[in-house]
Amino acid sequence: MSQAVTDTTFNEETDKGLVLIDFWATWCGPCRMQAPILEQLGEEYGEDDLKIVKMDVDENPETPASFGIMSIPTLVLKKDGQVVDKVIGVHTKDQLKELISAHM
Repeated sequence: MSQAVTDTTFNEETDKGLVLIDFWATWCGPCRMQAPILEQLGEEYGEDDLKIVKMDVDENPETPASFGIMSIPTLVLKKDGQVVDKVIGVHTKDQLKELISAHM
């Protein structure tokens, strides 16, 4: 299950371990298509291996701006606080597993 993060909680929640951040918005159709895939990934990987968080770009404008997020959905992968990968648009579960396994 992915958890929501805000501009205030972002660094604290994403600075340890491998974290996949989903930048999304409620009005975004592709974001809604990506959400169930992320939920499946969350069930397959334990939180010890991969933490998945979601950030609503409309409610939290500062963090997406600092990451240069121009399109959603954008998925950012951080490892121990450093950005190691970033993909834009809807991705299949297999594509995301490949992305994640490259950094485990």
